[in-house]
Amino acid sequence: MAKTAFVPLLLLNIFSCCLLPVNRGSPAPEWELENLAPDLNLTEAGEKTTARETVKPIETVIEDKAVEEAPRAAYLTLVAAGDNLFHNVLIRPNPETGAYDFTGYYSEIKPFIEPADIAFINQETLLAGAVYGFSGYPRFNTPREAGAALVDAGFDVVNHATNHIMDKGEGAVFATMDYWDSIPHIQYLGIYRSQENRNSKKVIVEKNGVTAGFLAYTYGTNGLAVPKDKPYLVSLINETVMETEIKTLRPLCDFLVVSMHWGQEYQHTISGEQERLGLFLAGLDVDLIIGHHPHVVQRYSYLEQPDGGKTLCFYSLGNFLSGQDTSATQLGALAYVRIKKLNTVVSIEEEGIIPTVNHYEQNYTRFRVYPLSRYNEDLAKKHLLRLAGKNIGIPWFSALVENVFPQGNILQKNPFTRDN
Repeated sequence: MAKTAFVPLLLLNIFSCCLLPVNRGSPAPEWELENLAPDLNLTEAGEKTTARETVKPIETVIEDKAVEEAPRAAYLTLVAAGDNLFHNVLIRPNPETGAYDFTGYYSEIKPFIEPADIAFINQETLLAGAVYGFSGYPRFNTPREAGAALVDAGFDVVNHATNHIMDKGEGAVFATMDYWDSIPHIQYLGIYRSQENRNSKKVIVEKNGVTAGFLAYTYGTNGLAVPKDKPYLVSLINETVMETEIKTLRPLCDFLVVSMHWGQEYQHTISGEQERLGLFLAGLDVDLIIGHHPHVVQRYSYLEQPDGGKTLCFYSLGNFLSGQDTSATQLGALAYVRIKKLNTVVSIEEEGIIPTVNHYEQNYTRFRVYPLSRYNEDLAKKHLLRLAGKNIGIPWFSALVENVFPQGNILQKNPFTRDN
C-alpha cells in the first residue's frame, strides 16, 4: 500500500527544491527524520526552521512495494471405508413400528467419518427399493434406509462398481441410481444411465480449494452379464477404457482417486493381478487407489510413478459392516489421508489406517462398527463369534493389524480430534 510523507528540504545557498527518492529495504524501519537532516527542528505545525530562513514543506509521495504474503497451503481430509455388506441378518425392521432404521449401526464410528472433508464407502449391495425384494446372499438388495444411514454417518461418495451390482438385473441398477439422484450432495461411482452420461459425468468434489476426482471399476459381476446393449451400465476393469477415462479426468482435478474392486476373497496377501493393476494406475498418475472385495484387510503402500511421484494404494480395507462369520472378516480399516495443496503442488501430508471392528451379539443383534481403539474386552465377550469359541478380542485383532500393516501408520486416536 502506498504511504504519503511530508519531507521539508533545506538546501543552503540554493533557491530551488527537488524531490529526493528514498530507497527502503524490506523489511523497512520507520522514517528517521534526524538521519535525513539532523540540524533541523520540527515544530508542532510540521515546519522545520533554521536561524536564517524558513522553507515551506514539500509533499513527497513515496511508493512502497506491497509486501507479498507467503502463499497459504490448503488442506483436504479424506476417509474411506471398505465393504458395506448387508446380509439378511442385518435387514431387520423395528419390531414395534415395522420401519427400518440402520443409523445405530454406525453411531460408534460416526465421529471418525463425519468430520472428514470427503468420506468414501464401498456400498457392496443394491439399494433398489422394496419392489425388487429385500435379500441377502447370494443376490443382494438392501433397504434404502441403509443409504440414509450412510448419509447420516457422513459419507458423501459411494461406490457401486462391485461384483453384486447386477444381482437383481439392470432395472435394479437404474433404481439404485434413482435413489442416489434424489440426494443432491451424494456422488456415486461405477454405474451410468447411458454412454453419453458416462462420457460427461465427472465426479469431482471441491473442498477447501482442493478438487478431488473419482473413478471406480470392478473385476466382474459374478457371472451375471452386463446387458450387451448397455455396456456403459457398469464400470468393468478394462485397461483401454480405464486409460481413456483417467486421462480425461486427470487434468480436471488436483487429486485423482480410483476405486478398485479386485483381489482374492479372504486373502490377506495381495494377488499378482492387484500388484500389476496398481502399477498400471500409478503409471497413469493416479494419486490414490482404494481397494476392496477380499472382505479382509490387506496392506497399503506407495507405488512409484514414472515422473518420480508416488501413488498411495490401499489394497483392501476389508469389511466395514457385514454378517459374515469368520474372525478375520470382523476386522476392517478406515483409510485416512490428509492432502496438502501449496500453489499448484499437491501432496499427501499424512496417511494411515484406523482399524475397525464389526460387532454383533447373540442371535445376530446389536450390530455396530467400532474403532478398534474404542473396542474393549467386555464387548468382545458379547460378540456372537466369541461365544462360538472363535478368536475375537483385543489381543487377536491387534496382532492381526500388526501382521498385515507392519510398516503402516496405525492411527490409535481419532485424527480429527486426536482423542482416544
